[in-house]
Amino acid sequence: MRMRTGALGILAVGAITALPQTANTAVPDYISAAVADSSRPVDDRMVDIDRKPAKVLAYAKVHPGEIVAEYLPGGGYYTRLLSDIVGTKGKVYALETTTWGDKNVDSTRAVLSEAGRGNVKLDLAPLGTFNLPEKVDLFWTTLNYHDLHIPKYANVDMAAFNKQVFDSLKPGGIYFIVDHQAAPGTSATTSPTLHRIEDRTVIDEVTAAGFKLISHSNMLRNAADDHSKVVFDPSIHLKTDQFILTFRRP
Repeated sequence: MRMRTGALGILAVGAITALPQTANTAVPDYISAAVADSSRPVDDRMVDIDRKPAKVLAYAKVHPGEIVAEYLPGGGYYTRLLSDIVGTKGKVYALETTTWGDKNVDSTRAVLSEAGRGNVKLDLAPLGTFNLPEKVDLFWTTLNYHDLHIPKYANVDMAAFNKQVFDSLKPGGIYFIVDHQAAPGTSATTSPTLHRIEDRTVIDEVTAAGFKLISHSNMLRNAADDHSKVVFDPSIHLKTDQFILTFRRP
């Protein structure tokens, strides 16, 4: 059972600023080794300076031997890292969507063909659904939660989706979400156009499914991002203001 003890003194959900924020989390050797893996694609390593994977993974407390579900791996940036970290005694379920076509699926499928990826299993399903053969320690999604709010992709029942995530986790399991921050008061209304969502909206939706919010990190915060640009704009691409939310299944 994956239990967290350092951040369980949660106040009212509305008191985001009262939650534990980013600490100087030490990066374990197994995470450093995964990030330094020379077999990682050059394109992945080139964006490490902006995505800060070592700090993010250390903050999430991913451990060897864990069972991880990664929702919408999108080419495998974190899939490879998670695979290295959990090792041969762990598993990574790459939960990919068929909604975005063969090219998207193939980019994730290619990860499974790499040497040493026998612990990665691929699941394919329409956006907003997934299949897991066992309960997991960690449900991980980065920069894609907002896509569930884009009607042209799918009309996702968010309450049902988050309840499925809840049911897929072991007691004490963690739901880890990173996404692009939206302007205050916009909720998910700019998800279809700017690919952003407010952290407040994510918190409301996820806690409604029974999760407890245990931390809210600012390590990927960028005050220079005014939240008005689409996240793919060259001036802000990979440098958006991002939030990290950690939830625990009781």
